[in-house]
Amino acid sequence: MFTFDKKDENADKYLALESLIKNWENEVVEFKEANHDYDKEKIGRYFSAISNEANLKSLQFGWLVFGVRNKDKKIVGTDYRNTKGLDTLKQEISMNTTGSISFIEIYELYPIADDEEKRVIMFQIPAAATAIPTGWNDHYYGRNGESLGALSIEEQDRIRGQEKKDWSKQIIPDATIEHLDKNAIAIAREKYKEKMNRPHITEEVDNMTDEEFLTKTKLLLNGKITNAAMLLLGNEDFDYLFNAVPEASWRLYDAKDDVKDYEIFKIPFITLSDRMFGKIRNLTYRYMPNQLTLFPTETKQYDMWLLRELLNNCMAHSDYTIGGRIYLNEFEDRIVLTNPGTFLPGTIEAALQRNYNPPFYRNQLLAETMVKFNMIDTQSMGIRKVFRIQQEKYFPLPDYNFSTYNKIEVVVYGKVIDDNYSRVLFENPDFDIETVFLIDRIQKHKEITKEAAKYLRKLGVIEGKMPNVYISAKVAESIDEKAQYVKNKGFEEDAYRKWIISYLETYQSGKKKDFIQLLKDKLPDTLDDKQKESKVKNLLKKLKNEGIITTDSDNKRLANWVLKK
Repeated sequence: MFTFDKKDENADKYLALESLIKNWENEVVEFKEANHDYDKEKIGRYFSAISNEANLKSLQFGWLVFGVRNKDKKIVGTDYRNTKGLDTLKQEISMNTTGSISFIEIYELYPIADDEEKRVIMFQIPAAATAIPTGWNDHYYGRNGESLGALSIEEQDRIRGQEKKDWSKQIIPDATIEHLDKNAIAIAREKYKEKMNRPHITEEVDNMTDEEFLTKTKLLLNGKITNAAMLLLGNEDFDYLFNAVPEASWRLYDAKDDVKDYEIFKIPFITLSDRMFGKIRNLTYRYMPNQLTLFPTETKQYDMWLLRELLNNCMAHSDYTIGGRIYLNEFEDRIVLTNPGTFLPGTIEAALQRNYNPPFYRNQLLAETMVKFNMIDTQSMGIRKVFRIQQEKYFPLPDYNFSTYNKIEVVVYGKVIDDNYSRVLFENPDFDIETVFLIDRIQKHKEITKEAAKYLRKLGVIEGKMPNVYISAKVAESIDEKAQYVKNKGFEEDAYRKWIISYLETYQSGKKKDFIQLLKDKLPDTLDDKQKESKVKNLLKKLKNEGIITTDSDNKRLANWVLKK
């Protein structure tokens, strides 16, 4: 069939490929040749179908394999994304799937078949979450043998009918109230009274025993300790009573992104934010949000309510069944929070909607208790408020990343990225959060739809042609900003043509790399290196089609560009 190096670090994946080819199951494995390219829309449909079928067969994952011919399972190799890479595909797929889930992992293998090294790509697709069918662009797909089609209503009902167990409500058999932390319980009492803010409730709680109080808040069920009780109020000496021990970690990175310091935090999590925030260097940051004053604005890099809300969200919505830690990674200009699990709203745009309501809570009892203890927002509007805080500081909005399987990452910026963005926000304080979200994507060079670009253009805050739009010259007031505006916009195409012709008049011949070097600093700053290379290639092609330049050889590798005589 094929051979491979048994010492290769991916030896187990070669064995998995061998097994899939020999013993494949129609519904959870799909082979494609994908010689040079493959439609992303089709990949998304197969992702949905294989994910759903894996769930129905009680499997953890399925596979989509490129470089293997489906008809006879012969390894033929694939050039799919061989030049631009596979690193962005996870994010691209997650943008259109239910819950923003993506591949568990993507493996590139190079087995030897027919005495030749062939490239094979194995896409590992997670099974649909319990009770939640996996959709692609809001359509649900399934398999009938090798045929791809709509997931039947009966199969959708089978998945949706699966029991979702609330981990936080489950009992820890060997735990008793003696395994909880007395100080943590006292803090919980005070937080509960503060939240309820009623004299008669305060009096009632003060007269309760610890067991009565924990029963009232449902952290004790029939006298038994729940996971939620142990997580929030447990004594760290007894954290071994969990099947997977919950932990959190703070890590400090230096300017080279090397770990400079770290600390691991254990239960009780009711004090986690206070303990962890004691480590953060929240420095004073000075910046100029407008040109109307000579004095800079001073602010702390991070709003502590914002960080507390996000950290407590990590705590409330983590998937504790799969293990893993909550991380707070502190860099010089940003803080990155991560937690195990999937993002229930699916997209950050959905969570920012004014009328957003979560479909369910992963840890219902834990989330309800944290609301009672005044730890998280009560109206599912915490994320929207977090974004509003950054907007009012004229700072970049947080970035959410769901491209890694079973991990949620949010980046909070502690400094300005683009002065023009800050000035747009300063001059337009009434912009709603949805509009600011779009402008924020522009400053971070992220894609927006044509409709969104049209809307922002009408507001007068962007210029340029899609996809290379940039913040409008209307806010470019200083000399430095005007210079940057010119660099963003670039020159007229006729100028580039004249530079190429002038080069050939001077040096008689040149290769594409020579013209890339010539024009690199003159092309718009909004283009990346690959886009600049493509722009030069198109300019040369146009000049050739117009009969102005030609090549001096039919061998593309050796040929030079010359002026046509």
